[in-house]
Amino acid sequence: MTLLFSSQGMGDAVWRDTLAPHLPELDLTGPDWRVWPDRVGDPADIRVALVWRPEPGCLAGLPNLRAILNLGAGVDALLADTTLPDLPLARMIDARLTSGMTEYVVLAVLALHRGWMDWADSQRAGRWEELPGHDPAARRVGILGLGELGADAARALAALGFSVQGWSRTPKALPGGVTGFHGPEGLYALLAQTDILVNLLPLTAETTGILNADLFARLPRGAAVINAARGGHLVEADLIPALDGGQLSRAVLDVFQVEPLPAGHPFWTHPRVTVTPHNASPSIPESSAPGLAANIRRVLAGRMPEDLVDRVRGY
Repeated sequence: MTLLFSSQGMGDAVWRDTLAPHLPELDLTGPDWRVWPDRVGDPADIRVALVWRPEPGCLAGLPNLRAILNLGAGVDALLADTTLPDLPLARMIDARLTSGMTEYVVLAVLALHRGWMDWADSQRAGRWEELPGHDPAARRVGILGLGELGADAARALAALGFSVQGWSRTPKALPGGVTGFHGPEGLYALLAQTDILVNLLPLTAETTGILNADLFARLPRGAAVINAARGGHLVEADLIPALDGGQLSRAVLDVFQVEPLPAGHPFWTHPRVTVTPHNASPSIPESSAPGLAANIRRVLAGRMPEDLVDRVRGY
């Protein structure tokens, strides 16, 4: 019962060593652990693929593969692979993955709310500048996407006293203190009353390019944007004109169309853009291993893994 690890960004050793105590029935230091592309062995041996941004086509020639387990929440890169086998595909659901994203969103919202970036600008200029205080109840935070990540971030921000609203494709049960919107008209209503917009949507055909000039124009002048979902959500060419013209005050970006963000890209040096290296909530093997091992056991026992992706919806 062999596992295949395939990733263009993660090393396999830490996942192997962290999973091994949870799967003592498998020899993960020996023949039951394979790695693409150098240690695949006989492709017919492989039953479960553990992947994060795998090389396109790498799963196509595995005749006995039963399931694909993604080592993160987003599956857009996987679904873009036209050779991806039509097999059960599960995404990572892990409490630490969720809390990590909430930490990032709260950090970014608080930095924007308190003017932390303005203080940093003042320090670089050698300028002592006291900023006025603001009541979080008067700061309207809008969250696009109310799945596992968005709902938890909304809960945390509401607990801090912010005025929080969220938008989703369909109605959702929401944490206390969070106002919900859904559908196209609901999106426009949310945007009109949002000072800090947080994008945590899945990347689908419908949401690609949603952060564009038209959306920015629907926000109150001087609003800020946080994108911690996927680079494909943002029309990058629309962002800098919105910042330079004052429609947006700042942008905090963790994800980009091309990663790593190329040297010389204007986001690196724009004074009102904060760049982080797609690190808002990295998967932590020690936290993810118990749930991942349980899903592997389900597959090897002939059952469906949990947290299946709806391929039609794209998440």
